[in-house]
Amino acid sequence: MINISDFKQNLDLNEVPPELQKLIYFQNNISSFEGYSQGFAVLIDDKSGLRSWSEDENFLKQLSPFAQANGTGSFYAIWNDGTHKALNQMPIVVFGDEGGVHIVAENILQLLHLLTYDTEIWVDFDGAYFYKDKKSYEESDDLAAYLKWMKGDYNLSQVEEPNVMIKTAQEKHKENFDKWFGQYFNEG
Repeated sequence: MINISDFKQNLDLNEVPPELQKLIYFQNNISSFEGYSQGFAVLIDDKSGLRSWSEDENFLKQLSPFAQANGTGSFYAIWNDGTHKALNQMPIVVFGDEGGVHIVAENILQLLHLLTYDTEIWVDFDGAYFYKDKKSYEESDDLAAYLKWMKGDYNLSQVEEPNVMIKTAQEKHKENFDKWFGQYFNEG
């Protein structure tokens, strides 16, 4: 169970974005932990994963990790891109457990929509993408409840082409993110 007060304090937030509050409620009360989208769960993160990329306080201050992205250690973070938008309108970044850091969504709601695809995200140095092998795919136990919740709260249906959404988010934010990120971490 995720306690909203602990979540807010951990990320040093004045307020948890409404989409995350609702998702935490859904995860705590309607679904089982990790039961509604493969590999995903909101969690309280101590930024230790971020620190493996950079210890710089400015770097750590502008990223708010809030969820695991897959079962092997990748995670999602909100990137404060310095545009003074509300937290729920800031881009979402995935940090790959074996390398690779990529913009994956324009905002929290778009990430929630991506999760309706119900597979773990694949992250490598070249990109991040969702892939579903129709032969071996097994629907998450609580996917139907998640889809019903997304339809009821946001009027969003299951996404058919998640990688198109990722591409659109990257076209909008990748150049700025890569420039910002390059100040703190250079793969070359």
